[in-house]
Amino acid sequence: QVRLVESGGGSVQAGDSLRLSCAASPLTGAMGWFRQAPGKQRGGVASIDGLSRTTYAPSVKGRFIISKDVAKNTLDLEMNTLEPDDTGMYYCAARGIQWIPRPLTPDEYTYWGQGIQVTVSS
Repeated sequence: QVRLVESGGGSVQAGDSLRLSCAASPLTGAMGWFRQAPGKQRGGVASIDGLSRTTYAPSVKGRFIISKDVAKNTLDLEMNTLEPDDTGMYYCAARGIQWIPRPLTPDEYTYWGQGIQVTVSS
């Protein structure tokens, strides 16, 4: 069982930065960040596996950075140069194995946080 709790969301202006954090108990294996905009399906934003290899959605590559903080037991997502299309509910997810074949696919993950809202205004 993995418990995940997101924090750090909020409302910002386009071009601003925001950092999301997911307190994980335990911090283990492949983990990812997903988002869901109103009326749209949940989609993968970024993932990191047990060997710290990262995968990013094309729309956020170069702007977002996913990382694990082992000392704090958190999965973090640094979001830079935010755009209105980045608006949505952001979810932290985990699966208790080191690597998964489709790291940005929601169905690959077993454990989910409750989600946190990010709103980017133009």
